[in-house]
This record gives sequence, C-alpha cells and structure tokens, in this order.
Amino acid sequence: MQSCCIQQNDRKGMMKLIISSVSGKPIYEQIKQQIRAAVLSGELAPGETLPSLRKLAKELRISVLTVTRAYNELADEGVVRNVQGKGTFVLQRGNEVMREQLSQRIADSLLQVSMAAKAADVPLLGLLDMLEAAYRDEPTPYGGGASSADTQASEEKRNARDGR
Repeated sequence: MQSCCIQQNDRKGMMKLIISSVSGKPIYEQIKQQIRAAVLSGELAPGETLPSLRKLAKELRISVLTVTRAYNELADEGVVRNVQGKGTFVLQRGNEVMREQLSQRIADSLLQVSMAAKAADVPLLGLLDMLEAAYRDEPTPYGGGASSADTQASEEKRNARDGR
C-alpha cells in the first residue's frame, strides 16, 4: 500500500491519497475516487492545484500514464480542469457536470435510505421529517415508528407550509 499527500495551497493540511495494489480496484479509479471525494467534501477547494502528473506518479511509485488517466477522467467529469503547461486545477462544485454527479449521488443515497426505512417500518412521513431535519441540520427527535399524532402533526405542518 502506497500513500502520498497533496499539499493544499493556503492551508496547513494535506489531503492524503492511499493506494492499495491488493484492493482489486484499478489504481487510477482509486486516485479518481479519493480526489473526487475530497473535492465534494470541500477538502480540496476550487482553484487548488493538484500535484503534477510526474510528481504524483513518483510519490506513489506508479506509471505517469495511470495518473494521466485518472486526471483526464476527472476532467471529463467536470471535477478538475487540465491546463496545458500549467497543471490540473479543482473546479467549482457548482458547475453543470459536478451538479449532475452530486444529484446522482443523492439519488443513490436516497434509494439506500428508503430501503432501510422500509425494512425498519418507518412511515414515509416519518422519513420525510428525518430528511427535513437533516437538511436543516436540526436534531431529530424521531426514534422509531411515528405515532399517528406525530404523523398527523407533521402532515399538518407540511400542508400549512405548502399552502394546502
């Protein structure tokens, strides 16, 4: 297992790339996944420069072609921009391709959440309450099946808010 750090401009921290040759996942995919996650989480900010192809390849002891493939695929996804002779730069998270990527990630997560809610017999309105609390970053008092009074109160709140 090899690792490398990406020094971030104007910050003290570093993003660490950890590459495993025994994971079964191609190395370029591991690089892409970790850089994409760092961009989505804000660990790598828009405008930051990624290490040069040669530098990253040398630090990870892998082929320059492997890093090139990872960077090119990230550029195709709208995560980074390759500028000939200058480097690879992190793009804004608000660009169209990135927005589509985030929307797909949300849809995948919601599918998993809805399957878990069904398995736990959480009613749809209870699930919506949890989603709304999470979206608003509020603690959720929900601790299992919602009572009919809770469900009715939640529905009345939603209807009043939506003007129904």
